[in-house]
Amino acid sequence: MSNNAQHIAIIRLSAMGDVAMTVPVILALSQQYPDLKITVVSRPLFKSIFENIPNINFFSVHTHNEHKGVLGIIKLYSVLKALGVTQIADFHNVLRSQVVRQLFALSGKKVAATDKGRAEKKALTSLTNKDFRPLKTMIQRHLDTLKELGYSVNLDMPYLLEKEPIPEKACSILGEKNEKWIGIAPFAHYSGKSYPIDLMEKVIAALSENKQNKILLFGGEEDFAQLEKLVNGSDNVFNFSKKFSFTDELHLISNLDVMLSMDSGNAHLAALFGVKTITLWGATHPYAGFAPYNQPEENCLVSDRVHYPLLPTSVYGNKKVDGYEDAMRTISPEKIVDRILSQLN
Repeated sequence: MSNNAQHIAIIRLSAMGDVAMTVPVILALSQQYPDLKITVVSRPLFKSIFENIPNINFFSVHTHNEHKGVLGIIKLYSVLKALGVTQIADFHNVLRSQVVRQLFALSGKKVAATDKGRAEKKALTSLTNKDFRPLKTMIQRHLDTLKELGYSVNLDMPYLLEKEPIPEKACSILGEKNEKWIGIAPFAHYSGKSYPIDLMEKVIAALSENKQNKILLFGGEEDFAQLEKLVNGSDNVFNFSKKFSFTDELHLISNLDVMLSMDSGNAHLAALFGVKTITLWGATHPYAGFAPYNQPEENCLVSDRVHYPLLPTSVYGNKKVDGYEDAMRTISPEKIVDRILSQLN
């Protein structure tokens, strides 16, 4: 599998979950083609996801200043060309990455882009004549892109990141890891993907009854106040919003026993480390191809399509459909707790 002269740049700029889903593919590529030089092109925030992978270079794209606009895109192309990039795998396939890709193609380099399956996803989420069937996963779509470039990569075994050391600051809060650590990320960017907060309170209350469990709550700075309400004075529930850098939070997530998340980035980050990951699906559905890597299908708890037959109504959760606001209430707290306990045992 020698590719001594080849240097592939893999472009995936955002969002966090989408970037995370490239990791197993890139890990497998680097191990199955050890002579291939690989540069991951993404936002600076995501560097810590890749920095401990051997033989991977990371190039930070600054889309708000240095690489903004047409001149910024041309600069990005020039820098990648100067690095000796000979092939482009465009995992993002948006206007910015398309321009870079075309510039490389015009210079005689081999390029390929991930087919996002937009027409199939539109049919899956259509409110009329819905085509409800599982679509190709994003991971498989990325593998297809690499195959176009001549790399037959297989995921016949799990390709996972190694667990990181627990951050000292986390140890000072949680103590030694003698209990089960259950991560919960109760929010998502869109309300159609967020489990009702009153039901999440019941999940947390049930799990925190067992003092051998420690519940670690994750969310953005804007979620801090709501997460404090979920702590509710419990001595084994902890709010980690605003406490850590992204890198430290990533390292802490790698040491969880279970992660409960919406269809969101935290689920994908946990799955990268082999953490047992349970996801809750409202307006969206795992059939669209965004289920966390290497997790059993039964860990995806979906809203009831008997009561809400138009589900999924959206690929990303950003579309609202009248009468579907309470779809996630069909996923009972008891079902979630049972699933978590089954994974802990």
